[in-house]
Amino acid sequence: MSDKQIKVTLVRSLCGRKADQRDTARLLGLRKIRQSVTLPDRPEIRGMVNKIIFLLDVEEVAQ
Repeated sequence: MSDKQIKVTLVRSLCGRKADQRDTARLLGLRKIRQSVTLPDRPEIRGMVNKIIFLLDVEEVAQ
């Protein structure tokens, strides 16, 4: 199994977004603007990120 990780940062507000987009951000662990979380690079996480990519800044973490 791969141990690659991605760093996801919320760069745009969740105010005025659809409920499913807000829920997706919360499930990723993002609550405030400029908050970052490091997550495993798995297909289910990538799918959640792609759903709200316009709100996020995503970078790969070098290990």
